[in-house]
Amino acid sequence: MSGPGISVVICAYTEDRWEDILAAVSSVRAQSRPALETLLVVDYNETLRERLAKEYKEHQEHTGYAGAAGGGVVRVLANAGPRGLSAGRNTGIAAARGEVVAFLDDDAVAERDWLRHFAEAYADPRVMAVGGRTEPVWASGRRPDWFPEEFDWVVGCTYRGLPRGRVRVRNVLGGNASFRRSAFDAAGGFATGIGRDGDKRPLGCEETELCIRLSQARPDAVLLIDDRAVIHHRVPEVREHFRYFRTRTYAEGLSKALVARSVGAEKGLESERRYATRVLPAGVARGLRDALLARPGGAGRAGAIVAGVLTAAGGYVVGSVRARRGGTTFQVPGVEVAARE
Repeated sequence: MSGPGISVVICAYTEDRWEDILAAVSSVRAQSRPALETLLVVDYNETLRERLAKEYKEHQEHTGYAGAAGGGVVRVLANAGPRGLSAGRNTGIAAARGEVVAFLDDDAVAERDWLRHFAEAYADPRVMAVGGRTEPVWASGRRPDWFPEEFDWVVGCTYRGLPRGRVRVRNVLGGNASFRRSAFDAAGGFATGIGRDGDKRPLGCEETELCIRLSQARPDAVLLIDDRAVIHHRVPEVREHFRYFRTRTYAEGLSKALVARSVGAEKGLESERRYATRVLPAGVARGLRDALLARPGGAGRAGAIVAGVLTAAGGYVVGSVRARRGGTTFQVPGVEVAARE
């Protein structure tokens, strides 16, 4: 197998997603380009960890690169850091044996060529990170009429306004992403205190902060998105409602304030300025046009875009005030990677 060996990290925290977790692992094991291993990192849920360890007992291998024979190695780990997604990812990075570490959400499945497209991009030694395209799978079977594609990031998916093809970007999106192992040597791991923590407020942006920090540490680094590297992300029914939309956009504002505090507002909000001044106004115009043409949901989409901007801005203001007062803290840990064998 040519190209870099890839370890896949899947972070899990609840038994409610049991079937989703099994489907995510199965999609990794079915890749056309096999992973070296799949690392399941369980966040402070010993019952789930024990259940997964039992489920994959016959697939665990603790030495060498046995996963190269077909991606069958599955290792189950407990989060070794503070509670939350960032520390779980850092635990996976530290244990990974591959030259590249890929991340897949526990409620998503990857298409068969997902890792192949990632691996091809790393032929260029300047490439430090590669992300892909994430498609929503709505619990109701269809997108709500009022839900604007410009805000698909609310449900962890690729949104209208991102460039198509294989292109350079400021940051990849964490649920469908990969990093060269040396990126973590240069920049450290995911910052704890920014991203999600179990069932608490749906924060985010930990991958944005890491990518900006990586580019600052390695100005020659190339970060890409290849939209052929596709995963399908389940959107539960509760996230199809405006209440969640409003909560998530507010939380995004809080998170963006922390990113700006870490890496500076110029870099921390660089892409957001283009999004807010070009992509969103065009989305409002489309919604209003659809409303005039009596198409379903047009006015709702336009209104949701305006509401999303206002709630995100409110979250950013609150987050900035909290940060200045020292009411919110986060840490950027180093990651001690596993020794190669």
